[in-house]
Amino acid sequence: MPSLQLALPNGVDPASRWRLTARAHESFLRSDPSGDDEVRPVVLESWRRSAALHVDPDRRDSPMTLVDDALAEARATHPLRHAMPVVRRLLVDDAADAGVLVIVGDARGRILWAEGDDDLRRRAERMHLQAGADWCEDAMGTNAIGTALAVGDTVQVFGSEHFARTVQPWSCTAAPIRDPRTGHIIGVLDITGGASVVTPQSAFLVRSAVAAVEAELRLLGGALTATPGSRLEVLGRPRGLLVHLGRNLELSLRHTELLLLLADQPDGLPASELAWQLYEHDAAEVTVRAEMSRLRKAVPDLLSPAGQYRLRTQLRTDAMDVADRLTRGDHRGAVELYRGDLLPRSAAPGVVALRYRLHGWLRNVLLQSGDGEALRRYAMSPSGRDDAQIWRACLDGLAPGSPQRAEAAAVLDGLDGELGHTG
Repeated sequence: MPSLQLALPNGVDPASRWRLTARAHESFLRSDPSGDDEVRPVVLESWRRSAALHVDPDRRDSPMTLVDDALAEARATHPLRHAMPVVRRLLVDDAADAGVLVIVGDARGRILWAEGDDDLRRRAERMHLQAGADWCEDAMGTNAIGTALAVGDTVQVFGSEHFARTVQPWSCTAAPIRDPRTGHIIGVLDITGGASVVTPQSAFLVRSAVAAVEAELRLLGGALTATPGSRLEVLGRPRGLLVHLGRNLELSLRHTELLLLLADQPDGLPASELAWQLYEHDAAEVTVRAEMSRLRKAVPDLLSPAGQYRLRTQLRTDAMDVADRLTRGDHRGAVELYRGDLLPRSAAPGVVALRYRLHGWLRNVLLQSGDGEALRRYAMSPSGRDDAQIWRACLDGLAPGSPQRAEAAAVLDGLDGELGHTG
């Protein structure tokens, strides 16, 4: 885990830091880089993303994306509902005395719960820092909730470090919450208030609370139910089919490759690594960034905008389903789900490696297990019908009187003849 960049290290004067950063912020908005050296890297990179996303620095409030029944449903179906007693016990019960708000949001930056000091909550509602509001970077620019989700780590944002001027009287510390089973980000925990919430002690407090939440989720195990995730179909397909938010989206091959590689790496990949895994020959990182920008426009709530690209929510693939069946020893189930090679038209090195890994795993397991029915089903599939070694194992596994033995022998003779003719 990268070292935490503290907003107010011990000994730093808050008033001086606020003025210094405020001047740098105004210079940045004028496209003047003279103050960039005075800004923490995590904040400066977020400002750049916010500007690229055309966030209005004079925006007065965040968009309300969950209201009434939609908010109630989001709360009732989100796995973090199980951990709210822990959050309240560790943070909310003392929030009023401390003069802070405690906020829990989902992986898209939408606030689900905002509890704590009543007076502070009323003031926060003027800019829609409340349940149902969207605080991802796309909506409000640099802020602890959205930026923590973007970079996948604990973030502190002090006063004038916020991109939107209306938020600059506030400070906040936030950290992403991960599903302990998958490692995917499922939400965010934030404390908001004055300068006291961005001290080193506040960072340790939030991180400790997140660890307690994740431990609670781990204890729940199978009882943990999350909102339906997204799904990507890649087996036997020239390009992917993405099922996302109730919609079926036919993706380009390149966008399918990007999502597949990120689904295989829950902690994310930098642009340089994606470039290496996507292209047979050298490609500039700017090419990857351009593709990611186009993909984010198609599915803006699925991908983090940070340089370390990662998925904001769990993305399940049909290739993962096959791997799960193989892990459990369900060979017939794996064959049934294996509808063909993974993105057979892709030449991306990272995808080719995934394709060979899954196909080789399935094939070797079948040859070693000697499961006659699983072998026969695979032999009849497009992936196995020209595989002489599979047909030979299938023939060896069939009983002498089996009517399917003659078929297997005939196919094997044909394949042996083709190989002999070719030779």
